[in-house]
Amino acid sequence: MRPFAVTLALLLLAVSCGPPPAPPAESARAALEARVGPDGNNGPIYCRRDRVCGSDVLPAFYRARGFKPAWIDDALELRDAAAFLESLRRVSRDGLDPENYHLSTLESLLAEVRATAPRKSPRRVARETLADLDMLLTDAFLLCGSHLAHGQVNPVTIQSEWSIKGRVEDLAAALEKGLAAHDVPGALDSLRPGHPVYRGLMKALADFETLVAAGGWPSLPPGPKLVKGDRDARVEVLRSTLVAMGEMPAKASEIAVDPDLFDDALEAAVKRAQRRHGLEPDGVLGAATATALGVSAADRLTQIRANLERWRWVSPELGPRYILVNVAGFRADVVESGRGVLDMAVIVGTAYRRTPDFSGTMTYLQFNPSWNVPPKLAREDILPKVRKDPAYLAKRGFHVFEGWWQGAAELDPAKIDWDSIDPEKLSYKFQQDSGPLNALGRIKFVFPNKFDVYMHDTPERGLFQRAVRTLSSGCIRVERPIDLAEYVLRGSPDWDREKILAAIESRETRIVMLPKPLGVHLLYWTAWLGDDGRVQFRQDIYLRDEALNRALRERVAVPAAGAGAAAGAGE
Repeated sequence: MRPFAVTLALLLLAVSCGPPPAPPAESARAALEARVGPDGNNGPIYCRRDRVCGSDVLPAFYRARGFKPAWIDDALELRDAAAFLESLRRVSRDGLDPENYHLSTLESLLAEVRATAPRKSPRRVARETLADLDMLLTDAFLLCGSHLAHGQVNPVTIQSEWSIKGRVEDLAAALEKGLAAHDVPGALDSLRPGHPVYRGLMKALADFETLVAAGGWPSLPPGPKLVKGDRDARVEVLRSTLVAMGEMPAKASEIAVDPDLFDDALEAAVKRAQRRHGLEPDGVLGAATATALGVSAADRLTQIRANLERWRWVSPELGPRYILVNVAGFRADVVESGRGVLDMAVIVGTAYRRTPDFSGTMTYLQFNPSWNVPPKLAREDILPKVRKDPAYLAKRGFHVFEGWWQGAAELDPAKIDWDSIDPEKLSYKFQQDSGPLNALGRIKFVFPNKFDVYMHDTPERGLFQRAVRTLSSGCIRVERPIDLAEYVLRGSPDWDREKILAAIESRETRIVMLPKPLGVHLLYWTAWLGDDGRVQFRQDIYLRDEALNRALRERVAVPAAGAGAAAGAGE
């Protein structure tokens, strides 16, 4: 009877204890399959208290894997997970908040798994815990990767003038590649913009975080204009501000013979600060300079974050050669093989007629263009001037046509009762002859776009001396049109500088196709790293920073851009 009794005892023990727990990977797989469900079952998914932001993305990701967990293995070493969390913490260097990507929950889950899964018995971890960890890790990568590659905020939702095609990335493929190579941090880093300006702004962010933690700089008290030779109690505060900004060495404040005297060293430092903020470097503490220096270090830090986000909206592939216009910086740069070959000042749209952000392709230029005044400008600009001065049209070389259709009759402006015309019903076409008075100047550079915006010369050359140049109706007026024409026509045997000048002098309107089309990118940055390695700041001329920063502060609760090939925001 003894062998029978032993066998019976073993059977009873097996029944009471049940089958041994499944290996962690198999256990997690079963939980993932049960949680994700069949095709078409794509409702919201929660892991612990965190909503999976990619609820519409993760089911397809796991179904494509046959529900095999991405991060969990039977030994529960979780090295890829630990390395990823370390890289996730570092996205604060991009101006992103790691908590938007489940960081605290993931750290808690990872600690729980490690505490309940000693090496000798990793099967003890609950399968739901394993599924939570795997799904939140995947969701964190896809969402954070989407924000690095495409931006956290869709620019179209806060900026109606945005029309730039963003980057395209297969985020799921990037994750699979990182997991296969056991280099998930490298996969995440590959989604960051690689442009030197972006990396420079990351450095500026770190520098200003240190500066803010140290207290920033003192607030400049209000008061009258200060110039060299003035003696004022605010001078000492101004000197301390410029020292904290790095515009003058700390010892300059210590060795000042008279702390209240606006001396030569302080004037030189004010000029450096003015150049850094895009102001006229006259060395005078006037209203504009006081306003720029009065912005706190914390607000400048926020400004840097906003411009990091703007770079994430833009495709890193701007082209082998292109023109890049920074609208807020009033500058245009011609870039070839990553190197600037030509730069110039530009005039951009007013706050009322803002220059949009978009990319185009320059295909031709026009010598001695005539100007067909857009209907809005005709209503708002031309009509009031004609009412004030009936001879205005003749003085400026304008013709008036009955309408915009082909063959419309030309009218005598002296026979039109301009005062009786309702501006909203104005249907006349105004055309300005080419010549020295033409608003487009001598050359027009065309890159067809829906905004009807182009680059052109201007007869008002003195306007380029102004520091703030929001003076156009949306188009870009360029400081060096002859140099730009020479560059874009380079490679054509029919054109050189001498022939360009001759074409202008001929007064003949002529269209010339470019030998090679050229990319044009009109963008908006209020902060970037200068050639000297120091961050440059500019006035937010279109008041776009606040709306962007408000959107960035909102808690992320939207789906990732996509697990497949995800298009960037904007078109």
